[in-house]
Amino acid sequence: MYLTEEEREGLRTAGRFNASLMDFLRPHVVEGNSTDKLDKLALTYTRDHGHIPACLNYKGYPKTICTSVNEVVCHGIPNSTPLKSGDIVNVDITTIVNGWYGDQSETFLIGEVSPAARRLVQTTFDSLFIGIRALRPGCMVTDIGRAIQTFAAAAGYSVVREYQGHGIGRDFHQEPGIPHFPQPASNRDLLRPGTCFTIEPMLNVGTWETRLDKKDKWTVRTRDGALSAQFEHTILMLETGPEILTLTQDGPREGHRF
Repeated sequence: MYLTEEEREGLRTAGRFNASLMDFLRPHVVEGNSTDKLDKLALTYTRDHGHIPACLNYKGYPKTICTSVNEVVCHGIPNSTPLKSGDIVNVDITTIVNGWYGDQSETFLIGEVSPAARRLVQTTFDSLFIGIRALRPGCMVTDIGRAIQTFAAAAGYSVVREYQGHGIGRDFHQEPGIPHFPQPASNRDLLRPGTCFTIEPMLNVGTWETRLDKKDKWTVRTRDGALSAQFEHTILMLETGPEILTLTQDGPREGHRF
């Protein structure tokens, strides 16, 4: 969907607020705090600013944010279990600001993590920017997946295939879908100026295959129980190239070392 300049500003405002929420949560993503606490903080912050938590009650989802710990790939539901040293946790947040959506996620290292966990998180973070740097006005969506898959495979990691990025705007999920591996069907999807979408690669230590929790119907885990990590930004394609709408003030920027 092509966006006018006024609509682009709406998305920029949503992205800035969403990024401010991530920075607000950042000091609380530490050992001893539960993901439930993070969820309550996110709900209060969002509503206190007059905005809407997009995930809450979305298709029945029961919480404000998604928190995916260790082998959880995505859509982990916050709970009362304290985070412990050695965990990695992805915090995925989405808000609605004046009708426009902002969406992003980061994976946090809790306390002293293993070298294997740190390397996975670093590679996943780098893969996000590998995908972003593959963007050109009018490029094919496949260019993103090809760049990320090539980079991840060279590092020895698999790229999750069942879940992907997406177009975003006045709807949470819209066309085009953004797979993080080269999918021939995405050759026909072009990212023209005025298109807004997310890139959110999920990399696994083991197999790319996942399994959905049969009880809660939301939590997605690696099929083999190996670690998974994810990072996400909302991107607006301009006539001059990509603009990242969800950059935080305090979080990692391109080139950061964990």
